[in-house]
Amino acid sequence: MTADPTLSTMSPADRHREVAGRFADLIAGTTDWDAPTPVAEWTARDIVRHLIEWLPGVLGLGTDVTLVPTTSVDRDPAAAWRERSEDVQAVLDDGLTADAPFRSPMFGDLTVAELLDRFYTADIFMHSWDLARASGQPSDLDEEWAAGMLEGMSGMESMIRESGQFGMRQPVAEDAPVTDRLIAFIGRDPAWRPPSAP
Repeated sequence: MTADPTLSTMSPADRHREVAGRFADLIAGTTDWDAPTPVAEWTARDIVRHLIEWLPGVLGLGTDVTLVPTTSVDRDPAAAWRERSEDVQAVLDDGLTADAPFRSPMFGDLTVAELLDRFYTADIFMHSWDLARASGQPSDLDEEWAAGMLEGMSGMESMIRESGQFGMRQPVAEDAPVTDRLIAFIGRDPAWRPPSAP
């Protein structure tokens, strides 16, 4: 019997489908969109807003791929996420578009699929932890892929810190679970809970 594929062994298209689907499940389980999150200035709604808003501009830096505007996150976070994830999935499922070149001084020369996989799907994965904690749901992050991400990001920590996209690394035990170490690396406290949590 063949083992079920892990995130690490999936294609970029399948990985996005899985990670975006898990994020959709977290959205469905969120009842308070004004709840605080591990990112001090963000509410639960702002996590979805961030993932909806940043990608079109980045794609526009080095490719002709465009994403249509979504439903307002303020009006319906679930609909906005469904529309954006379906749009991105269509790009990844189209071999010609997925293999098209993406060129920019910021990211170097990649294919569209590589850009989406390395930066967007990875961002959904990390922010899944934020939304899970904000809404009191299990995050269930794939440990193998978390380990690969941590290893890759650790090798370019100076550039990551200088970008301003992540907070300062938080203290965590060296033998802590790899997902805790990844979360601490990107500036979150792995022990964070909503202020009202017991």
